[in-house]
Amino acid sequence: MKKLELHWQIMIGMVLGLVFGFGMTYLDWGKEFVLNWVAPLGTIFIKLLKLIAVPLILASLIKGISDLKDISKFRNIGLRTIGIYMGTTTVAIILGLVLVNVIEPGTGISEETIEKLTSTYANDEGVTAKLEEASRQKESGPLKFLEDMVPDNAVAALGNNQLMLQVIFFTIFIGISMLLIGEKRAKPLKDFFDSLNDVVLKMVDLIMLSAPFAVFALLANVVVSSSDPEILLALLKYAGVVVLGLLLMIVFYCILVSVIAKKNPFWFLKQLSPAQLLAFSTSSSAATLPVTMERVEEHIGVDKEVSSFVLPVGATVNMDGTSLYQGIAAVFIAQALSFDLPLSGQLTIVFTALLASIGTAAVPGAGMVMLVIVLESVGFPPDKYAIGLALIFAVDRPLDMLRTVVNVTGDATVATIVAKSVGKLHDDPKAKNWDDHYEEVK
Repeated sequence: MKKLELHWQIMIGMVLGLVFGFGMTYLDWGKEFVLNWVAPLGTIFIKLLKLIAVPLILASLIKGISDLKDISKFRNIGLRTIGIYMGTTTVAIILGLVLVNVIEPGTGISEETIEKLTSTYANDEGVTAKLEEASRQKESGPLKFLEDMVPDNAVAALGNNQLMLQVIFFTIFIGISMLLIGEKRAKPLKDFFDSLNDVVLKMVDLIMLSAPFAVFALLANVVVSSSDPEILLALLKYAGVVVLGLLLMIVFYCILVSVIAKKNPFWFLKQLSPAQLLAFSTSSSAATLPVTMERVEEHIGVDKEVSSFVLPVGATVNMDGTSLYQGIAAVFIAQALSFDLPLSGQLTIVFTALLASIGTAAVPGAGMVMLVIVLESVGFPPDKYAIGLALIFAVDRPLDMLRTVVNVTGDATVATIVAKSVGKLHDDPKAKNWDDHYEEVK
């Protein structure tokens, strides 16, 4: 009997998790049971993915750079990557602004709903934490993000998943230095990282064996922890605009893959689907990164020289889904609270959201921190920040899950385009399985 493909296994796990979660909400002890006995399985899975993220970036990026044997090739890949990422993010923000201005979801929100949302969420721990974090980020200088890219302690950077840019900087520094000392002198270190890369990729294969069970646990936990259904219905129009924008971004990526990379977009989405489903379940591009790299390299055919740089950078600085949401959320809040937002203010949103996406951590909920910075850039009254966040907080988690899918899809799309442009996109990728060498050791 043919084994069911991984993406179908994960989808079955997601559906069963949603059904189980809804079923548990009807039992008095259901929520507590899920939180105590089911949710930890999903948490362990995310921890395992985060556990191998830094070793994977370290090994994969050093292997990719050292395989180039030519610094100019790395420069070409780097410039194309940053240029395309900025381009797709700009498209995402403008698309979001066009949709929110045409549909105007904020004009349908009643005063009663605004008051209910404000009383429910304005003093919520999650909202106040986002406001405090945004305040810290606003106090930093214009070049703070460049300063933060350079670590003063490599070991500390490697030990913190939120310092991904520092890890990338340190790893690139090592890789370039290895090129400069010559192939012969660098060979012992290169052999070590080549071997480490193979080991970490095998760890990804092993972790993915538990993916269907993990997404079951993650989705069940999301359902039992969800907000008041009446409030969710009141924000349905706003959520619908965000979802429409995210779907259009997926269509945009498919067009890029078809026209530039000359690949069938449906084939592309099918190969990437396990990473997309995990992005939806975890709401974290960083946690999904090991799986994204595995799918892009072994199933889409992007050479490691490209993927090892493009994908870790993308997980940190490319937030297309989040940036689209910034534009829609900012204008929605302005519409709902009758704050005048002229064309000049909306152009400011494009520029601010583009810059803010660079410094945003690839973790759940980081988009709301960006949103406060965007609202401040257009002169939104500071005393209404909490009310503004309260308006969208109830539906932020499901939308965060969806925009993470777009973030990951954007990363994979750019990696495919860059690989095609430098002749590093292979037509016959070889996928590896967890048991490829099992016969040798059993």
